[in-house]
Amino acid sequence: MPVSRRALLAAAGAVPLAARLGSAETDLIRRPIPSSGEMLPVVGIGTSRRYEVEPVPDAIAPLKAAVERFVALGGSVIDTAPSYGTAEDVLGHILSDTGLRETVFLASKVDTQGRAATLAEFERSLVRMKVRTIDLLAVHNLIDAAENLATLRDLKSKGRIRYVGVTVWRDGQLDGLEAVMKREALDVVQVNYAIDNREAAARILPLAAERGMAVMVNVPFGRDRLFKAVQGRAVPDFAKAFGCATWPQFFLKYVLGHPAVTCPIPGMAKVAYVEDNLAAARGRLPDTGERKQMETFIDAL
Repeated sequence: MPVSRRALLAAAGAVPLAARLGSAETDLIRRPIPSSGEMLPVVGIGTSRRYEVEPVPDAIAPLKAAVERFVALGGSVIDTAPSYGTAEDVLGHILSDTGLRETVFLASKVDTQGRAATLAEFERSLVRMKVRTIDLLAVHNLIDAAENLATLRDLKSKGRIRYVGVTVWRDGQLDGLEAVMKREALDVVQVNYAIDNREAAARILPLAAERGMAVMVNVPFGRDRLFKAVQGRAVPDFAKAFGCATWPQFFLKYVLGHPAVTCPIPGMAKVAYVEDNLAAARGRLPDTGERKQMETFIDAL
């Protein structure tokens, strides 16, 4: 049975909230989108699965509270997609109810084939999220990448989106991602990367740095693989040197320790998760030697 994040946070309950949040006076670490220099906070929200709820007030309420807390603590990046069930609709209600659209860096995707279908999907996303523009629009899973990127660049030239990207979520797609990155000018790529799944670090992250592309990271907790692996274990003492009080912080600080990573986007459906995750975006990040020590620790489990 998978280990829930709730159980891990309960096990860490003896850690004071202030210690988990870090200093209230410390800003979140920010990194640039290389194509523009715009600085983004280094931890965002992913809406896959956890925001796929019925778009009614009772179901939306805890997600709305999480987004409000996220923004209050300095976060801005929220990633979604038309293929994430009701997530765009839910996010639309949240942004409309809170008036936070101008504060949020909003990212979504297209996963259709052909210009007409892609433009229609984009328009539906605007309606569902109750917005006029989207900050980042990416080709989901490299679907019809060449034609879709041409369409997205046209939207960008008209000011309807600000950035263009592509996404993948599994290692079997890395060959295709690498090929697209080599032939296309992209603002952002999104790729799967975690401490127990490091293939992207060998191939994609160096190429992104070379090509001047920002990197969003999905599944940084390995779809709960990592929480299961550390069940019943304390965060190692050596991690205290770079400010890790909980396992989510450990996993996120590892990912952020790679300089080519711009922003991991873990799912955050509760205020407690927001507070815990954003603590990883404060203070010092692990250096090369410490990241190797983290890898050795996890690989031995």
